Amino acid sequence: MKYTGVLKKMTTENASPVQYYLDMEQDILNMNQLLDKDISISFKTWQCLSCGEEKKIFRQGFCYDCFYKMPQAGDWIMKPELSKAHLGIEDRDLDYEKQVQLQPHIVYLANSSNVKVGVTRKSQVPTRWIDQGAHEAIEIVEVPNRYLAGITEIALKEYVSDKTNWRKMLTNDILDLDLKEEREKLVKYIPEEARQYFLENNNETEIDFPVIQYPSKIRSLNLDKTPSYKGKLKGIKGQYLIFEEGTVFNIRNWEGYVVDLDV
Repeated sequence: MKYTGVLKKMTTENASPVQYYLDMEQDILNMNQLLDKDISISFKTWQCLSCGEEKKIFRQGFCYDCFYKMPQAGDWIMKPELSKAHLGIEDRDLDYEKQVQLQPHIVYLANSSNVKVGVTRKSQVPTRWIDQGAHEAIEIVEVPNRYLAGITEIALKEYVSDKTNWRKMLTNDILDLDLKEEREKLVKYIPEEARQYFLENNNETEIDFPVIQYPSKIRSLNLDKTPSYKGKLKGIKGQYLIFEEGTVFNIRNWEGYVVDLDV
């Protein structure tokens, strides 16, 4: 069966294991049902996720013009500490920025390869952790806006990583740690403005991914260099498809690319 559509990150359902869904426009595929099956991926063209035009994708599924214009690609997305909506200061679109920034945010510890600190909107828990391939996570603080989350993350990443080792995550080279214990080590480093929002009684969340076989070595599928690929799907973790011979495909990296999917 052939499906054609523009790639967007897979939606997820936090079941055991996580259920993954890929929107191919005419059909929504449950990717778990394709495990142990051969899949072909062929690049056709581009379609910007903002303007919808057939323009080369620059970053995050956007063409060059949209990336530097859309509020969804503002610097505060990647650097929450740059958020200014709580001060009434516009970056690109104040209404949008108020809507996203002025809502509860979580600063958390997640363990996907190593323990890392991160920020997400409360409404994105546990989706954010699933997308990172974290097998366990725990909240540290719940603050009322993105700025407070950002300055808390900045303070804590002096003592814990803010990066995931995606290769270790995909080969399942992971450590199980007591995240409550790890969180306790960080309490004294929470900025004074955010200390009242510390969460001390919650438990860690565990996440189970649909993986039949983890690779020992991995190589990334790059649609610009290899526009057609065929392989047997052996697992899904984070936003990666894992194939039998060790090829991995990060769907998030290729948002805005129109592909044919043969299954």
